Amino acid sequence: MKLITFTEASRTRIGLLQDHHVVDLSQAAPSLPQDMLSLLQAGDAAMQEAAKHTSATAHFSIPDVVIEAPIERPPKILAIGLNYRAHAEESNMDIPKQPVVFTKQATSANGPYAPIHSPNETNMLDYEGELGVVIGKRCRRVSKADASKVIAGFCVLNDVSVREWQFLATPPQFTMGKSWDTHNPFGPAIVTPDEVDPHNLMLRTFVNGELRQETNTDDLIFDCYDIIEFLSTAFTLEPGDVIATGTPSGVGAAMQPQATLQVGDTVRVEIEGLGFIENEVITEPDTAIIR
Repeated sequence: MKLITFTEASRTRIGLLQDHHVVDLSQAAPSLPQDMLSLLQAGDAAMQEAAKHTSATAHFSIPDVVIEAPIERPPKILAIGLNYRAHAEESNMDIPKQPVVFTKQATSANGPYAPIHSPNETNMLDYEGELGVVIGKRCRRVSKADASKVIAGFCVLNDVSVREWQFLATPPQFTMGKSWDTHNPFGPAIVTPDEVDPHNLMLRTFVNGELRQETNTDDLIFDCYDIIEFLSTAFTLEPGDVIATGTPSGVGAAMQPQATLQVGDTVRVEIEGLGFIENEVITEPDTAIIR
């Protein structure tokens, strides 16, 4: 099952992705919640009801709708650094002995095809194509053996990074460098675990059509289940939490010469079985807010 959030006729709701078509769950299963977070929070019975409609007659074709971030405001966005051996090596860092954890603020969530903002504060905006994990059950102290039971599904994710703030500030500011608004595009769908093996998927990142990253997720140092076991040791994971599992080698800041993102660039991240996200880099508009 491929669960999406989409907007049509100025109304946003959830649906099922069928190749180039969309089943509108508000029509096919009107008893279900109409936003993704509420659907996940409703538990197994709601997910099973949604799954009954995977072969239903589609209501829209893809060009008729806007596909949004699957979860508009995830409760938490958690991320793992240096989780591919080659990326640790290109970063001149030791192979970690346990997962390296940081957070991205929930306001960084962005749609799979929406623009990425390049703020004035950076000349080192970078991409990081990653496998995303979406939590489906409230859980704490989950063993690796049980970790698969708490996963709602998987998605494609770009952990966009402002490298000056991440590495060059004194002291380094991972949370600030990773949390700018629009800097966590993900989607296009939450693909349920019955459809893919998360630890055997090809991941590729392209910038303006040029292949920059290519790996298989079987090269993760800590796999999805290791990560869930580790994170849930310290704090409760909740439905709708998103985990970015780490990026492979090939990031722009590590290239010689550096090839970080410029306004006008288009970044495409694709993962076998999960689809792709594609985002244009634009100058950050005037986003000042006082309310």
